[in-house]
Amino acid sequence: MLKNSIILLTGGTGSFGHSFVELTLKKYNPKKIIIFSRDEMKQWVMSKLYENDSRISFMIGDIRDKERVNKAVKGVDYVVHAAATKIVPLAEYNPSECIKTNINGASNLIDVCIQNNIKKVIALSTDKASNPINLYGATKLASDKLFIAANLYNDQSVSTQFSIVRYGNVMGSRGSVIPYFMSIAASGELNITDSRMTRFMIPLEAAIELIWHAFYDMNGGEIYIKKIPSMNIIDIAKAVSESAKHRIIGIRPGEKIHEQMVGIEDALFTYEYDRHYKILPAIYGAFKNIEWIGDGKKVPNDFCYTSDNNMDWMSISTLQSWIHEHKATIGNF
Repeated sequence: MLKNSIILLTGGTGSFGHSFVELTLKKYNPKKIIIFSRDEMKQWVMSKLYENDSRISFMIGDIRDKERVNKAVKGVDYVVHAAATKIVPLAEYNPSECIKTNINGASNLIDVCIQNNIKKVIALSTDKASNPINLYGATKLASDKLFIAANLYNDQSVSTQFSIVRYGNVMGSRGSVIPYFMSIAASGELNITDSRMTRFMIPLEAAIELIWHAFYDMNGGEIYIKKIPSMNIIDIAKAVSESAKHRIIGIRPGEKIHEQMVGIEDALFTYEYDRHYKILPAIYGAFKNIEWIGDGKKVPNDFCYTSDNNMDWMSISTLQSWIHEHKATIGNF
């Protein structure tokens, strides 16, 4: 499917984009990957990595600009939508900007993909979209709902499929907790918001593998959630520095103690597979469709997938080994 295809990647100059491009080129050898983003400097830096690779092209543009997005999707087969305003505290203080990108931008992309009969679209979501308490999570929930409902527009002349991949804390991504701790560890003290805090831990490679799977598995409207381990924030801090002291500074605006990927309200529509969960769309009855369910097993009606009730936990030594292996690139993108 992806081999010899043309893929548009929105917001493609961040941590996810760098890994997605590298791994997808290696595994599927697509005809072209178009990187669409608004940060010219990030594009300039990334373009240096692929200046001799004709399969990669760059296009400056903002997901808020529908006309520009329409130009970006011309001739494209598949879209991966990663563009988002996502820093939780900044979204709390700048809500209108977050809404413009995460909701209005999603709506723009949906419209132009349908108009141009794009084959399949995968939108990246977040744990914060499940039972959101912050503005970022609320906008991503709205975005998820837009992409799910977009499948209702399909008819004989339009067959674009839209689905969603949801994951939590990406290990080592810029602005995340591991590079933050590493940047201040030399001071001998690490700032901890709350010692009870737990987080899902996912390497980018696992997130990208789930996207590949979704492209081949999707019918339109599913939310795919990778099974991943959890860690307590204190253990993450110890993995970064065993000697640093911990200073409790309190929860930031909009921050959760624990992350949630599947809420109890979604349990009625959620099925379990070997390596992931899948929330099937409720609004057009797909959760009852045997073909969509496949070999999935219905989760209990009181099921909830959160970082504190997880059955899989990452050890301090495992994270230390991962940090040692990836130290050169942690926080770079």
